[in-house]
Amino acid sequence: MSAKTTEINITVSLDENHIPVDMKWTATDTGMENSPAKALMLALWDEKEKNTLRMDLWTKEMTTDEMKQFFHQTLLTMADTLERATGEEKMAGDMRDFCFYFAEKLKLLEQ
Repeated sequence: MSAKTTEINITVSLDENHIPVDMKWTATDTGMENSPAKALMLALWDEKEKNTLRMDLWTKEMTTDEMKQFFHQTLLTMADTLERATGEEKMAGDMRDFCFYFAEKLKLLEQ
């Protein structure tokens, strides 16, 4: 029996200084095709090195306010993932508390 596979493709257009100006992503089994994105954070676990490989990109059009919201929402989803993957309810709750503090300090709750 063959396992199902899917592909996730990210296309990044760069300017002459290698700064992202446009990003699009496609996922073969979701119906998403060439969907625009202004930023991405990609983390991959290297089992051999026991280390995280990361790629953070954002376009010139990504505003500072959008970046703050992006970070806030990413931190919240990381708390959810921690809880689902490890069962660490208390630590996930502490992370959510930090996310509230983060949003409060950056005045994201007033928007």
